[in-house]
Amino acid sequence: MTGTLVLAGTPIGDITDAPPRLAAELAGADVIAAEDTRRLRRLTQALGVQPKGRVVSYFEGNEAARTPELVEALLGGSRVLLVTDAGMPSVSDPGYRLVAAAVEKDIRVTAVPGPSAVLTALALSGLPVDRFCFEGFLPRKAGERLSRLRDVAEERRTLVYFEAPHRLDDTLAAMAEVFGTDRRAAVCRELTKTYEDVKRGPLAELARWAAEGVRGEITVVVEGAPERDGGELGAEELVRRVRVREEAGERRKEAIAAVAAEVGLPKREVFDAVVAAKNAEGAPGEGRAGSATPVTP
Repeated sequence: MTGTLVLAGTPIGDITDAPPRLAAELAGADVIAAEDTRRLRRLTQALGVQPKGRVVSYFEGNEAARTPELVEALLGGSRVLLVTDAGMPSVSDPGYRLVAAAVEKDIRVTAVPGPSAVLTALALSGLPVDRFCFEGFLPRKAGERLSRLRDVAEERRTLVYFEAPHRLDDTLAAMAEVFGTDRRAAVCRELTKTYEDVKRGPLAELARWAAEGVRGEITVVVEGAPERDGGELGAEELVRRVRVREEAGERRKEAIAAVAAEVGLPKREVFDAVVAAKNAEGAPGEGRAGSATPVTP
């Protein structure tokens, strides 16, 4: 019989948040794959557990090479426990590759639920929690970061991000640029730890605060885009949205179609607004139809 892969959530700060099942799994697993074996040692000592199984490292640098070895152990009947430094494995941490490989081999996969920075931050944010989406870490490069944010600029669900403290001010400034300076957000720092702190406010205000320097583990929660009635949007706003998409690399035809879908208007109305703006730029005061670059709606 094949073994079982166990994904175990670990405390994100306060060690007393560790579920009782975690200690039992650490004590009984045949193999423990840990993102950092030194942190694992501190965790087992804090829980008063002496693992009987073999301990191996499993992190971003060796994940691809070590996965086949762990799959072989599972096929041989071993109970393999996967833990990361904090939170649930495979959620912005190593684990997805091993889970996918185990599923492909029809190996049983189960989990020990544990603390979650995503859900904890969402609950503490004071923002709507009925619908949300997790966006993980944004790209480090400014252009790629802006492009990713533009992809969700009209997302109505609450957004949750992880971010490094030294990039927080740039990220919040980019969010204010794309989402709007008044969009509400919460920066959750050091969750469940001694210096836990939650800063809430408009994105522009939070960006100014972060510019002074922030430390610790960061989770950012951002309010979703407000519902808009396309009929209430003026031509200038429609044109602005099309241009934002064009600057991000979309063809004009695709940008027009996307904006029309976002605001619930016929493509022809957005197309006409773009053509009118082009005409006005080409011939100030005249708006000659012939001055616009042909565009297919």
